[in-house]
Amino acid sequence: MLPATMHCPFCGANDTKVIDSRLVAEGEQVRRRRECVACGERFTTFETAELVLPRLIKQDGTRQPFDEEKLRAGMQRALEKRPVSVERLEAALAHIKHKLRATGEREVKSLVVGELVMAELRKLDEVAYIRFASVYRRFQDLDEFREEIDRLAREPAKE
Repeated sequence: MLPATMHCPFCGANDTKVIDSRLVAEGEQVRRRRECVACGERFTTFETAELVLPRLIKQDGTRQPFDEEKLRAGMQRALEKRPVSVERLEAALAHIKHKLRATGEREVKSLVVGELVMAELRKLDEVAYIRFASVYRRFQDLDEFREEIDRLAREPAKE
């Protein structure tokens, strides 16, 4: 297979050469200065890895794309009026997305995401963890709350 070539945006020629290449955006992107061999014009391209998150398999078997905003909103709801910074929330979201990508799977059960959220909330704030757990695990009465609080007290949060 022949390597793909970058077309010149000025004249459309297929022959361009890289003059300079460097990392930008804290190592998340590669910036390349290119020159067209045919017309001599210079231009810049940016290269980023395409990191696709797996689709979610809901409990009813339906599939839907991963929705970062929905995840953020659910975690924010649990963290409402709790002393957790936006930076810590964003770091937790990034950690969840990293773990999902690291599975290497094209699809994961929504239960996996729920458990990842529980683990991150537990590290961030125990009250937020209990709030989320009460909805996620559908607590029916005070005994189920007590059991979860007792488990929280017994078992340290996993890093």
